[in-house]
Amino acid sequence: MSYEHPLAYLLGIEGIALLRAFTGEYDREFTESRIAEVRRLLADDSLTGVEVAEVSTVDGYRVWAETYDQPGNAAFALDEPEVRRIVDPLPPGVALDAACGTGRYAEWLAGRGHRVIGVDSSPEMLERARKRVPSAEFLLGELQRLPVDESTVDVVVCGLALTHVRDLAPVLAEFARVLRPGGHVVLADVHPEAVARGSVPPVRGPGGEPARVVSHRHLVGDYLRAALTAGLLVRGCEELVVPQREQPASAAPGPWETWPWSLAAMVPGAARAAGEGVPAMLIWHFELPRASAQPFQTTGSSE
Repeated sequence: MSYEHPLAYLLGIEGIALLRAFTGEYDREFTESRIAEVRRLLADDSLTGVEVAEVSTVDGYRVWAETYDQPGNAAFALDEPEVRRIVDPLPPGVALDAACGTGRYAEWLAGRGHRVIGVDSSPEMLERARKRVPSAEFLLGELQRLPVDESTVDVVVCGLALTHVRDLAPVLAEFARVLRPGGHVVLADVHPEAVARGSVPPVRGPGGEPARVVSHRHLVGDYLRAALTAGLLVRGCEELVVPQREQPASAAPGPWETWPWSLAAMVPGAARAAGEGVPAMLIWHFELPRASAQPFQTTGSSE
């Protein structure tokens, strides 16, 4: 159980903005405006906190499956073009969509000529994936114990799932186990900076109570160490930044489901400054080496 108070978020964003001003990114006028805004927020007694439960991915995605594919999930517009950019040049083969969800990756993998295997721990997500991609094989399973034979897969894709895993090492080891030598792993995940700023899926419990799907903040180096331990080579790494846009100010926190994004509208100047240049998505490209490959190689860039 966590306690989410609008004031805690708002003061946190103001604090990040003030730190950036303190190190020279913003001027005196900006700093004094932020301090004045903090005083105004502290004087606002209308803001109240909410007790929020933590639910498992199975329970959380059981609820979210009904609306997961509806327009409005901004993460899809970020991760899909990058994953496609890496996977599209690869020859068709056996593709594993790990934590496949409703099959959004599986659909275009099948369209590229791959024989697709999808694995997910949510029966509700798998039900939708089977309808969406009838030609693919979908299996119930965990990322730490994939129901897939050793050395049978040419490419593994995994999108927006590893933040829900406590320990990355067993998962990356499983990806390496199922790959054939020369096979590829392409990961897209919520960047740890975004997780730290509250980018965690919200759901409502059976009685309408607020809950968030269990999530963990893995540092960029955590992914790298897990992959290298599993024997994977680094082929690329991208940290995707979403340009900051002007948004109308709001005097109200909005409904809980829209937190923290609706809260940011209460302090648009601070939110814009705190988020400027901060990555929202992390993309990895790994390869399982053949016998003659070098132990480490990096060809990607970081934004």
